[in-house]
Amino acid sequence: MKNHKARAERTDCEKCPLREIKKFRDFGPDELEFVSNFKKGELHTDPGATILVEGSNNPHIYTVLTGWGFRSKLLEDGRRQILNYIMPGDMIGLQGSIMGEMEHSVEALSAMTLCVFEREYMMKLYEKHPDLGYDITWIAAREERILDEHLVSVGRRTALERAAYLLAYLHQKATAVGLAQEECSDLSITQQHIADTLGLSIVHTNKTLRKLAQKDLIIWKERGCEVLNVKGLLQVAGWEGMPEKCRPLI
Repeated sequence: MKNHKARAERTDCEKCPLREIKKFRDFGPDELEFVSNFKKGELHTDPGATILVEGSNNPHIYTVLTGWGFRSKLLEDGRRQILNYIMPGDMIGLQGSIMGEMEHSVEALSAMTLCVFEREYMMKLYEKHPDLGYDITWIAAREERILDEHLVSVGRRTALERAAYLLAYLHQKATAVGLAQEECSDLSITQQHIADTLGLSIVHTNKTLRKLAQKDLIIWKERGCEVLNVKGLLQVAGWEGMPEKCRPLI
């Protein structure tokens, strides 16, 4: 792993800024105490840092506290498929707890802070706090649901529909955790990231994004995209979005 920083300060679970976001369910007193003890520290990364490596064994599970990144797989010839994007409140590394080794990599798109949990204590969570165990199952099921939608998009939507879907999805995900405003958002991703997510060439991606810009739905900047009209993107994508009520936080 590269560009990781060790710092003495640590965010107190009782004062965690994510607990103030209405999208996350609150902990009971006993749950909060357990999670506080479960947490072993924090990991701070620079943009572009590799957090988890495909094929590696890692003793930790992480919850994103600040920043965002993505999960991806590489083919033997170096081609990359971005599987999903991670933002505050998302848990990563859970796959390693079940499969033994990671079957994808995780990379930071921005500077990130992650809460670090010891994987070996997972069974205690299930034994002592079954409600938290259910929450982890819910998190895994939610990830599966999102990947289903991504697969439908890559397999059946046109290039224009795919791009509109992805940008609407990222806008809604960022808005839910306070990284963006309802009206518009700045998404710090490159056209290469979009191409690697949608399974398109960089040339095709550029032409597709220009079409969305001509419809006044987005503005493409030097490094990133400003979403101007998320409702318009949803209409182009033929997608209703993924509305969520209260969701778990570990």
